Amino acid sequence: MEEQENSQSPGQESSATRRAVKLARLINEDCNRLLELYIERESLPSNKSSEQGPRLVLGGVSPESQSTVERVWHHRCALRRLLALLEQQIGWEEEEMGLDGGGEGEYVEVRRAVKVRLGHLLHSTLVLLEVAEDSQGSDHLAPDHDCTQGTDEMDNSSSFKMKIWTHHLLQDLIHWTDSAMKSLQVLHMERTGQQEL
Repeated sequence: MEEQENSQSPGQESSATRRAVKLARLINEDCNRLLELYIERESLPSNKSSEQGPRLVLGGVSPESQSTVERVWHHRCALRRLLALLEQQIGWEEEEMGLDGGGEGEYVEVRRAVKVRLGHLLHSTLVLLEVAEDSQGSDHLAPDHDCTQGTDEMDNSSSFKMKIWTHHLLQDLIHWTDSAMKSLQVLHMERTGQQEL
């Protein structure tokens, strides 16, 4: 059964890549909205550039030295780490601030959507990468390979530090989902010759 799942025809693979790009774009839009809602809720300065501040998750290897498939894998690793951090942040907010699935309206709804969609993106990129490995006969992208580094420890020693950490987490989500979307677009273009999605 697993063999059938990974042996996609070029048309199916193109469609799967297209869906992954669209999902990454949607998550990126959701992350931007989530940051806006967070800034509004916490009365933080509205500078939402995802390029400012320390990275919680850093790339370990220069993208120029990687193939497109390796870049997609690298982005998947970063997003997997960010999903784990988001789950920690959600747990902290639920425990310390009393925010649960029933409170805070749009903020909680968008946060939940980001978490669920990010899980779907991780699954779909894993399938794409398994197909790529099968077709190339390579196995250098080990499932537990950790290709990210950074200062990702949650600092919940004070409410203020946690707010700043959460702000950085949301900025990283914006950065990495945008970057993943671009890498997936290149993968789609390489496999189909189509530039537009």
